Amino acid sequence: MKKIYYLKSCSTCTRIIKALELPTDFEFQDIKTDAITPAQLEELYNLSGRYEALFSKRAQRYKALGLKDQNLTEQDFKNYILDHYTFLSRPVVVYNDQIFIGNSAKTIEAAKKAIHES
Repeated sequence: MKKIYYLKSCSTCTRIIKALELPTDFEFQDIKTDAITPAQLEELYNLSGRYEALFSKRAQRYKALGLKDQNLTEQDFKNYILDHYTFLSRPVVVYNDQIFIGNSAKTIEAAKKAIHES
């Protein structure tokens, strides 16, 4: 699979997509207009091993709902991601059987390397 889950209105996502120089066969999914499905989230979970790894603790809703003061379970992380797109850490790049989550320079460099050195 060659897919990126991103937010079209996010300037960071736009910058990263440009930097990754993705091949034309990549599938793009704007998670705001095309919500992530339970089956898609399950695929991401199988690659990452944890829903928490896919969950954005930087989301404004995370702080607004007081979630940082709660002990969230894996099921909680899953439910919040399915409930609102802002809880998915982004972008999420899936390249074959590898997953790259988030926007750290290290993650983006690893994704770029995997995509362009195969």
